[in-house]
Amino acid sequence: MERREEQPGAAGAGAAPALDFTVENVEKALHQLYYDPNIENKNLAQKWLMQAQVSPQAWHFSWQLLQPDKVPEIQYFGASALHIKISRYWSDIPTDQYESLKAQLFTQITRFASGSKIVLTRLCVALASLALSMMPDAWPCAVADMVRLFQAEDSPVDGQGRCLALLELLTVLPEEFQTSRLPQYRKGLVRTSLAVECGAVFPLLEQLLQQPSSPSCVRQKVLKCFSSWVQLEVPLQDCEALIQAAFAALQDSELFDSSVEAIVNAISQPDAQRYVNTLLKLIPLVLGLQEQLRQAVQNGDMETSHGICRIAVALGENHSRALLDQVEHWQSFLALVNMIMFCTGIPGHYPVNETTSSLTLTFWYTLQDDILSFEAEKQAVYQQVYRPVYFQLVDVLLHKAQFPSDEEYGFWSSDEKEQFRIYRVDISDTLMYVYEMLGAELLSNLYDKLGRLLTSSEEPYSWQHTEALLYGFQSIAETIDVNYSDVVPGLIGLIPRISISNVQLADTVMFTIGALSEWLADHPVMINSVLPLVLHALGNPELSVSSVSTLKKICRECKYDLPPYAANIVAVSQDVLMKQIHKTSQCMWLMQALGFLLSALQVEEILKNLHSLISPYIQQLEKLAEEIPNPSNKLAIVHILGLLSNLFTTLDISHHEDDHEGPELRKLPVPQGPNPVVVVLQQVFQLIQKVLSKWLNDAQVVEAVCAIFEKSVKTLLDDFAPMVPQLCEMLGRMYSTIPQASALDLTRQLVHIFAHEPAHFPPVEALFLLVTSVTLTVFQQGPRDHPDIVDSFMQLLAQALKRKPDLFLCERLDVKAVFQCAVLALKFPEAPTVKASCGFFTELLPRCGEVESVGKVVQEDGRMLLIAVLEAIGGQASRSLMDCFADILFALNKHCFSLLSMWIKEALQPPGFPSARLSPEQKDTFSQQILRERVNKRRVKEMVKEFTLLCRGLHGTDYTADY
Repeated sequence: MERREEQPGAAGAGAAPALDFTVENVEKALHQLYYDPNIENKNLAQKWLMQAQVSPQAWHFSWQLLQPDKVPEIQYFGASALHIKISRYWSDIPTDQYESLKAQLFTQITRFASGSKIVLTRLCVALASLALSMMPDAWPCAVADMVRLFQAEDSPVDGQGRCLALLELLTVLPEEFQTSRLPQYRKGLVRTSLAVECGAVFPLLEQLLQQPSSPSCVRQKVLKCFSSWVQLEVPLQDCEALIQAAFAALQDSELFDSSVEAIVNAISQPDAQRYVNTLLKLIPLVLGLQEQLRQAVQNGDMETSHGICRIAVALGENHSRALLDQVEHWQSFLALVNMIMFCTGIPGHYPVNETTSSLTLTFWYTLQDDILSFEAEKQAVYQQVYRPVYFQLVDVLLHKAQFPSDEEYGFWSSDEKEQFRIYRVDISDTLMYVYEMLGAELLSNLYDKLGRLLTSSEEPYSWQHTEALLYGFQSIAETIDVNYSDVVPGLIGLIPRISISNVQLADTVMFTIGALSEWLADHPVMINSVLPLVLHALGNPELSVSSVSTLKKICRECKYDLPPYAANIVAVSQDVLMKQIHKTSQCMWLMQALGFLLSALQVEEILKNLHSLISPYIQQLEKLAEEIPNPSNKLAIVHILGLLSNLFTTLDISHHEDDHEGPELRKLPVPQGPNPVVVVLQQVFQLIQKVLSKWLNDAQVVEAVCAIFEKSVKTLLDDFAPMVPQLCEMLGRMYSTIPQASALDLTRQLVHIFAHEPAHFPPVEALFLLVTSVTLTVFQQGPRDHPDIVDSFMQLLAQALKRKPDLFLCERLDVKAVFQCAVLALKFPEAPTVKASCGFFTELLPRCGEVESVGKVVQEDGRMLLIAVLEAIGGQASRSLMDCFADILFALNKHCFSLLSMWIKEALQPPGFPSARLSPEQKDTFSQQILRERVNKRRVKEMVKEFTLLCRGLHGTDYTADY
């Protein structure tokens, strides 16, 4: 390798004009890849080798790399290169070379039958790829030929070696078919051909599996080969003998895993349910594994119990409907269900001592769905059989959901604890589902057990058992309306009797109370039974999430019944907030809870509570506003502003969120006088401005300030009116100093709520014009660094057009500049920004007739918009955005038809626009289709999708199926 350009590293780096893919260079590159300690050299070598594999020279060097004197790594590369050439570049191979290529591959496979296994597998994959490309026309009996050739007695390789090589080849053939890049029509032909060829494979596999003389390695390979073939949806009845042989092989520990895989794959194929007689024959085979399963469980052999469970579940889950239909065989199917129940209740704690029970949960959903889908008469019969089974299932699941002893749990890793938490969520979902079948009786059943547990003195108290029963109750109450259940009063009465000495139990008690908050709203007399528990738990950091979320639910659902407890709730909450017991997100929830609570009080009470609640924070904020900005006081400022905005999110004395319930359900008169939130905001307004003046450069602080007002505006709606002028003024100053997206989002809220009211139009209009003017300056200076500002600006413009098009009538608004900026925004790489810009145009174009300035700018610059849209469709924008661009085309066609018909023909005239792949006829067809469709937006979207595929050269390819 004298010349520099021949060195794989240098060539890979792009330094050489020619790439010399010789055997020597390939070997040197492989040596570099495997043994060079320099990672950059390794990467260069890998890049060069990838080019070598696809080069025309690969046909030459591949065979040479397979020579017996080469090391396995080099031989493997040669075999891989052959596979890549055959699978990806089949069309390059002349037809007259098919046979010699096939013969060469057979020769190599025979040679490697007693050589390196990884090279043998690669060569088998290459021959499989060749067979799939030649089937069915050029090589009609490919599989039968393979079997015949490898059974020939005159081979130099011993019988076992030939047998294993043949089995490897037969195993990889279906796998290669599954991943092959064959076109769809060829895939169908080859699949049919393989299904026929199955007749040449299965008798051989049966013979090898049942032969007592077959060594273990051969039988293992047979099972893997069978497993591979059944995934081609072979009729289940054709697999009967092999499945039975695989069941027999389960007794051999070496063959166990392969047998399980083969049986599960055979049973699980979608077509299997058509062969009911075969399925019925399988039930006794599965039931025959029960003793082996019990032994495995007894001996702690998790792998065996897991495998047998997979088989039972595969049969039950995939075919419960077909097997339930065979009413005369109901007892054998029930026996299978009971076997699966045993797997669900397998002893031990998931995931530490067992990993099997979780496999069964989907089966119980499927069985229930199938039972409930029968006609009434048959359903009644099966309900009678299976209701007791499902009651037993509830007991088993609640037993499995129990926590281990504190001592044992202390040894669990954090990963095991998290897996157990997820497992309990799955159990919770299953219980909720089972309620559909068992109904109110399930709640009574749980309540009776809990009652006995809490009142019995006979057996020792177990907090785990109590917690699990409560957890079951909570799982159901969270999603099912339990308001009419006659056991809830009793349950609420039992809760205070629970001896809570454990965090997990305390958490579940909290969540259960939270799940019953709607019931408490209908039975307020019971609130006093549980509220003290919740308030007590607030002081425990370990119960942070459960106690705060439960208080929030109670304050939201029962707020009209809480005034007698309000002082206590506020005092406890203030105390825990001051002691900083909870993390930031829980502090925010707590403020939301207090917002709900205060909403139901009289105005003077609200103001009094607000004063005591907020004063410490205001004092802290005043102190922080005086300090020189630094990271720690920034965190404190953002935290305080967050607390205020979360409080104002839910403090709604006009009860806007109750409006949907009808006025007759409101329990309080609409208050007179200023809204308490507005009073507070006006008091702290100057302080907020002071904070802002120091932190205008910080997006997080600006965002936190905007959030206070945005959440207040959303909650208060019209009640916020007194604040509009001063907020508009502050926002304008803020945005003029340093433009930030959060200020635009708040402006959009103000436009949405107040722009249509004559009294508030002047300040809102002034703000709108100011932020527009500032943003246009941002565009002049280069908007690419501010996609968030452009996105928010486009949303603001669209909202203005939707809510108050008069904003576009003002002479001071440069509509032309706004239009041009929006066209520019269509070309941004960020999808949300492009979507927002498209949204602006779909609001703007319908206003052509009613707003003169809009009509004028569309007439002058509409062609520029159309060209930008066509460029995007032509390939400049992501395919996922095509519906948005189709909306603009539809709006242009509907509202500017005469202009569009002129522009579109002109725009598509230049050759190569919007894509060099388009013919003039295709462009002409597209423009005619678009101009014809002025009513059906969905059709326009389909046309655009079709056209963009043509532009990108993707039309008719498999790649398009993803979209």
